[in-house]
Amino acid sequence: MTNTALQILAPDANGFRSAAAIMRAGGLVAFGTETVYGLGADARNDTAVAGIYAAKGRPSFNPLIVHLPSLAAAEEYCDFNDVARALAGAFWPGALTLVLPLRADAGISKLVTAGLDTLAVRVPDHAVAQGFLSEFGGPVAAPSANPSGRISPTTADHVIAGLAGKIDAVIDGGPCAVGVESTIVSCVDAPAILRAGGIPVEAITACLGRAVAQPDDPDTPQSPGQLASHYAPQGQVRLNAMHVEQGEVLLGFGAVSARLNLSASGDLTEAAAHLFDYLHQLDAMGATRIAVSPIPDHGLGRAINDRLKRAAAPRD
Repeated sequence: MTNTALQILAPDANGFRSAAAIMRAGGLVAFGTETVYGLGADARNDTAVAGIYAAKGRPSFNPLIVHLPSLAAAEEYCDFNDVARALAGAFWPGALTLVLPLRADAGISKLVTAGLDTLAVRVPDHAVAQGFLSEFGGPVAAPSANPSGRISPTTADHVIAGLAGKIDAVIDGGPCAVGVESTIVSCVDAPAILRAGGIPVEAITACLGRAVAQPDDPDTPQSPGQLASHYAPQGQVRLNAMHVEQGEVLLGFGAVSARLNLSASGDLTEAAAHLFDYLHQLDAMGATRIAVSPIPDHGLGRAINDRLKRAAAPRD
């Protein structure tokens, strides 16, 4: 997150170069797409992705959509099956997001996937987005460029009104032609629509020649992040621990002595950037009981606590 003045970049080669340089330095850049404006960060940079959540005031770490310029680029990060290839061939570039198995060597921040082994990817159908993504040459994580819970932005002015002082730049791509978010289809098992959006359900079913589960169907998988117990490590988790009991491993925060400390300085952005990686490290250590230091419940702390509460929830 930045406190500097927000740069308004032109939708041309110079603007794309400036935006890409900001992103490579770990900054945040909003950019126009055909659906809504996205708030982009390098999807491989934990701290930059944490900055998205900080800028938006997002209350939980739900998976983010990664934007790429082409199917070939998406194949570097995900494994495509026949259903995914059919949908990509019909609707990419366009307002369709596919949820696919994450490649083991993808190098994507765990904050983007919320610790899952799947990745949501999209190839936008917008000249500005394409120019920027091609210039950057890497995966761009980008939820809508608005404060969490507010109306999604469809012009650069909407972005500026909501996020000035919290992000580095916006590429002014004009008004968004579609104006609603992308349709999200899971292609991990049987195809299922996780979110209605810019591509009609009828077009999806016509493309596949089969019925597709929809969000209001009882058999449709819940969207990632909504289950009470989710992203949990193998060990039992105890929250707001003021001391460590025998047999526990401490996941620290602030001025405590711990092998794994989310942020010794009490920086919530740093803590968010470390969260999923440290939970995975606790699994690798074989920790069976985990004590977690208290985390302040404001700003990004709310998102960290949301995820930790899910990790600590009773399991079936």
